[in-house]
Parts: sequence; structure tokens; C-alpha cells
Amino acid sequence: RILQASTSEVYGDPEVHPQPEGYWGRVNPVGPRSCYDEGKRCAETLFFDYRRQHGLQIKVARIFNTYGPRMHPDDGRVVSNFIVQALRGEPITLYGDGSQTRSFCYVDDLIEGLLRLMSSEPQTVGPINLGNPSEFTIRELAEKVLAQTGSKSQMIFKPLPEDDPLQRQPDIQRAAQLLDWQPFVALPQGLQETIGYFRELLASDT
Repeated sequence: RILQASTSEVYGDPEVHPQPEGYWGRVNPVGPRSCYDEGKRCAETLFFDYRRQHGLQIKVARIFNTYGPRMHPDDGRVVSNFIVQALRGEPITLYGDGSQTRSFCYVDDLIEGLLRLMSSEPQTVGPINLGNPSEFTIRELAEKVLAQTGSKSQMIFKPLPEDDPLQRQPDIQRAAQLLDWQPFVALPQGLQETIGYFRELLASDT
């Protein structure tokens, strides 16, 4: 039994909102983001081919914007970027006007979903969305990070990268039905834990 840790990026810049697993996505195959998106789509294809041809027991999870303690401070993801910038008193960098949305899933919730998927019946192969359907704009995330860190950092705005998705939100009905799973950690609580981790990490580096 093998897990494919796929991604919400397979949906690209979606025209369907929220995104169910049956949605094939809207991905630019030659854009600057396409290597990751198409690589994950290809991996899903190979998993299902091996299942059909060799009977391999597979599980495919499409993971949405996970965050939490033990993230790397320089991994380039928006939650870690904002927290590190806020704690260092650096400008908070937003791209576009900050109105694009994401749904952030705390790591403990994701792990519970993955464990349930891996222990599910053999016929439950996926793909299954694992993410928190609570949707926030990037500007709202920045405001929450500033409030919870007590930082005086200012927000600065840069051009939106090409093919950056404007909306991303999981439809988790399949996970609820097949895995009896839903996320429980709200964004403020998850940010509190993550900020605490980064505060200690940055203090130890000084």
C-alpha cells in the first residue's frame, strides 16, 4: 500500500469553486508554475496505471496549503513567509492586491486525514481532497499574522506572478463520507502554535 501525496495544484487556476475531486482542473502546461502542477498530475496518472495493470494498492491525497510547527523558515510558503517577516520586523510581502484566496489546513488535521486514508478499505483509493474549507484572502492572512505576532511590520504589494491561482478551496465531501474526516483546528489557533514555534526558532538563531 503506497501513498501519493498529491496537491491542490493539480486544479491550477480553477474555474470551479470549491474544487471537487471530479474537477479536471485548469492548468497552463507551459507556464512558470507548470512543472510542479503537471509533475503531480503525471504522478497521479502513473499511480492509477500501476493499480490497473499490476493491482498495486494505492491511496491518492490532494493536499491543500498545509502549515504548522516545524515548517522551514525559508521554504517560500505564504504562512512561513508572513510569520518570519512579522517576527523580524520586515515588510510583509503580498503579491497582487491580496484578494486571492487560499484555505489553510493545520498539520495535525492533515496527518489525521492521511492516517484515515491509509487505513481505509482497499477500494478507497482517491483522489481525496484533504484541506480546510475555511477560505481567507491573502490580505486577511497577513492581518491575522500581524495581530497575533504584535508586529509593527507594514504590508507591501508586488506584482502578481503569472498563473498564480485567484481562488483555492477544497470540497471535502468525499473525505467526510469515506473517511469520516474533517479539520478541527481553526486558523487563529493554528497560527498561534506556528508563531510560537517560529518565535523560539528565530530566538535560538540569534
